[in-house]
This record gives sequence, structure tokens and C-alpha cells, in this order.
Amino acid sequence: MVFPAAGPSRVRIIVAPDSFKGTATAEEAARHLGEGARSVIRDAEITLAPMADGGEGTAATFSGRTVTLPTTDAAGRLTEASYIYDAETATAYIDVAAATGLPAVADKPVPLTGDTYGTGVLIADAESRGARRITLCLGGSATVDGGTGILVALGATPLNAAGYALRPGGGALRDLDYIDTAQLNIPAASLEWVLLTDVDAPVTGPTGAAAVFGPQKGAGPEDVELLDAGLARLCEVTGVDPATPGFGAAGAVPVSLHWLSTMLHGTSDHVIVVPGAPLVAQALGLDEMIPEADLVITGEGAFDEQSTGGKVVGTIADLVAGTGAALGIAAGRVDAVPPRGTLVAELSGDGGTDVATQLREAGARLAADYLRISTAQG
Repeated sequence: MVFPAAGPSRVRIIVAPDSFKGTATAEEAARHLGEGARSVIRDAEITLAPMADGGEGTAATFSGRTVTLPTTDAAGRLTEASYIYDAETATAYIDVAAATGLPAVADKPVPLTGDTYGTGVLIADAESRGARRITLCLGGSATVDGGTGILVALGATPLNAAGYALRPGGGALRDLDYIDTAQLNIPAASLEWVLLTDVDAPVTGPTGAAAVFGPQKGAGPEDVELLDAGLARLCEVTGVDPATPGFGAAGAVPVSLHWLSTMLHGTSDHVIVVPGAPLVAQALGLDEMIPEADLVITGEGAFDEQSTGGKVVGTIADLVAGTGAALGIAAGRVDAVPPRGTLVAELSGDGGTDVATQLREAGARLAADYLRISTAQG
């Protein structure tokens, strides 16, 4: 969306934020930040490009028809979830968070028993509608099951040494002996997989899925130790290197899907794991637009050390680097040092001021700061 200039264009501004989780979608954030910038630079040409990084809301950035169906959440409770299906390209865009997201179980987290079965239901449904490729957006999950719930939904059953099916969730994975594929849904399992990550974490270890993200999903220290051991066992059974960057995303979902695809095709060529934000940016044409911009505004709920590790803000910063554009970051909280020369506007956090107003104020401050530095630089 472009806000046309009121007169001859002097300043070209691109507004490309992530969502401010729980308070504003990426679309809302972009609109409010753009309105704030417009209040200061009235003759600017402002392009809104709401972003996503593989987390919640990424699927919606792609074109296609919305499909909604019954499935289960991470706790196994009946729910409804939606995904995007593009019949022209035979591609389904699915957020893991749609069925298996953290908000649905925030009142009672399930770090040891939560599983991704509900996401597998969406995958199987997409294949039945003609999908040949699944673009799976991995952020925002409530689970640390290594994607084994998806395997179960597709007919592959993790078993222990006695031949009994494992209990759902990552807490049982240390007892994994092998995965039975006798009832495998081969058409769904043999799809092309594009796995979009919002982190570059490995599967196990101090920077892995359990240690870093388990506590966010309700795991205590003993739970983290149990989950890490379970994921290590899953990697051993599937032959996946637990140090592989990005394979810790969404509670290590890539582990199971990499194994599944490689097992069926005899090669890993049919499954790729890539950072989601650069792909979304490319789909929006930002790699071409940003070099022509004067100011690029991005943002997220909290700017921290993870922000530059495959997320939206880091991706936009990389695209701005080396161009003539100035970079502005709006954030509800700033917990890390931004790239040198970056303009920063922290939301007021005033409980009496709605988020839309805070975002407009942040957009206005960034625009005013841009005018100051551009004037100083001549």
C-alpha cells in the first residue's frame, strides 16, 4: 500500500515492521507508523510493507485462498485453524502457530506433552486439496516435540523399544527407539517442503530449542534437561546433526520433516530450511525498493539480541546496509544496542495511551529524527 505524496515527492519512506505481538498486527503497525511519519513529512511518498519472519502471521503475507478447518491445539484440544492455499502454484502456506501456537495454551503451558499433531492435520488437508508444496512457517509454537506430532498426523508413529507408541510431546522422546511408517500417508509425506525459520538455533545444547525457547513455553530447568535429551535422541534415531543451524526452530520441527523427506526420496533435496524474513522481503520486492528509499522504518515488540538473528528487524537492517537510506526502528522495548547510526523510537509504554497512538508517536519521532540528520548532512 502506498500513501501518495501530497505534492512533489521529497522523501521516500518504506514502513516494514513485524507484528507487535499481542498488541498490533504487522499491518496495523505499518499503518500507524506510516501515519506518524506522514504527520511530520507531509509530502513524503510512504510505502507500507508489513513483514513477517516465519512466525505468526507469515502465511497471511502470501496470496491465496484461506482454508479453515477443525484440528487440535498443542494440548490436544479441539480448535479451528486456517492456512493459505494458492491453487495456481499448488502451494499451501501454513503457520505452525495457527494450530500449535503458544497463545492457545498460555493459561496452561504444555512444554513436555504439547505436540504438533494439529499442524499435521492442516498439512494432510492441504495435500488432499492438491498441494504439492508446503511452506511451513515455524515461529510461535508451544511445543518442543521435534515435529513428531506432525509425523503421527501423517501416519508415522514413534515407538519405544517395546513397540509401544510414545506419549505425545517432547517429554517422551528420550524413550524413542524407531519410527514405524507402515501406515504412512505417502502422498502427504512426500510433498516438497519449504521450512521458514525465525531463529537460527540448533536442535540441542545451550543455544538449542529446549534451552533457549523451552522456558518461554513453560519449561522449568528439569523440563529443559529432559527435552534436550529427548531431542538429542530424536536426532540420533533420524540421523540429523543436532548442531544444524535453524533446525531448533518451532521446537525442532525441521528434524522430523528432514528425516521424513530424506527417507522417502533418498535425498534431502525436497526439503529446505531457510530464514523466513528474507523470503518475505523478497516476495514484497523490498530488495529492489529499499535502495531507492530515503528512510526505512521497521519495528517489533521488543528489540533484543535475537532481533538480528534471522528476524524482521535484522533482515531489514541488512537490506538497508550499504544503501543511502536511513534505518529507523520502533520497538515497545529496546534491550540491545541497535546497528550504528540507527534511529530508534521506543514506545512510551503508557498504559493510558493506546498502542495505535504510541505507534503514531514513534513514527513521528523517527521522521523528525530523519529530518534532523538529513539537514545536518546537507
